[in-house]
Amino acid sequence: MKIHEYQAKSVLARFGVPVPRGEVAFSAVEAGKAVRRLGSSVVVVKAQIHAGGRGKGGGVRLARSADEAEQMARQMIGMTLVTHQTGPEGRKVGRVLIEEGLQIDRELYLSVLIDRAAACPVVIASAAGGMDIEEVAAKEPHKILKEYVDRGTGIVPFQARKLAFGMGLDGGPAQKLVKLLEAVYRAFIETDASLIEINPLILTKGGDLLALDAKVSFDDNALYRHPDLRDLRDLAEEDPLEVEASKFSLNYIRLDGNIGCMVNGAGLAMATMDIIKLAGGEPANFLDVGGGASAEQIRNAFKILMSDKNVRAVLINIFGGILRCDVLAQGVIAAVRELGVPVPIVIRMEGTNVEEGKRMLKESGLNFTTADSMGEAAQKVVALAGGR
Repeated sequence: MKIHEYQAKSVLARFGVPVPRGEVAFSAVEAGKAVRRLGSSVVVVKAQIHAGGRGKGGGVRLARSADEAEQMARQMIGMTLVTHQTGPEGRKVGRVLIEEGLQIDRELYLSVLIDRAAACPVVIASAAGGMDIEEVAAKEPHKILKEYVDRGTGIVPFQARKLAFGMGLDGGPAQKLVKLLEAVYRAFIETDASLIEINPLILTKGGDLLALDAKVSFDDNALYRHPDLRDLRDLAEEDPLEVEASKFSLNYIRLDGNIGCMVNGAGLAMATMDIIKLAGGEPANFLDVGGGASAEQIRNAFKILMSDKNVRAVLINIFGGILRCDVLAQGVIAAVRELGVPVPIVIRMEGTNVEEGKRMLKESGLNFTTADSMGEAAQKVVALAGGR
């Protein structure tokens, strides 16, 4: 789960991470009042969306008075902001962050995330802050610093000092980075975050370190432990179909292709998407109905698939273990009869009660295409979708 910048800073501040003074505003009038309360001669008006690159798209601007900030907020709130991370469709801005202006001496980069290959948290830092870190890593990899963290000890001072010196900090700023990184790591662990990224982390003219921008994502599987964090979710920032799928405990991610996929099990879903690509097609989604899906969940999954107007054919690839093949067939037949699915459906299933499931599909009177192998299923669905 992602949250907005102002929410991320609020979470980090609870753990002692220094952040600029600021207030969120949902209207131009609120923005003007926020500037007056801050009492800063220069403020920054920052559009709040779940995407980076806002400054290049006109979503981050300086204002030198409450009236000017109010005018900028009026222009931003309600606009569709397009950045390299939103895609051409952009994101609608519903709120802005009004933040005090600061005298910046240097811009740095700092993040904590899980390195799945190493099976532990890793701290990534760089002196090249304020830029796309992916671009820095590609063009100047020597500027990327990493420290792997032992979960038993947590981040230790010598690791923080090593990063500080690598980023060109010494003396007071280096010691401040040690404390700041300890606070960031504590926030990462105690909130079950999957990512905390501060870009830029700034060094001010006065020698202070502050998180000028912050991006925080949480592990969805741990949100039951954090009801306060769960309440920070902004559904308007998420794909409507993904939000709808989450209501039925379906794992759905929308993609750009035209072949809808319904699979049980994440590994099988990934393999299904791969074999569609190998056959010359493009998957329209990742949809894992889970090992214990019911006929009702199958029906709901079909509704979500059919809500994507790009879908021109559907591939159902099921291994019948906990989800028996006859239960799948029952759910598919009921969904097609109810929804009148207008696109071809290819079904490949193996496992428990597979013969009964095939019999039910054959006797349904509906126009299903069946396949005995994944390769055959992929070839058929790609052809039906207008591919090879």
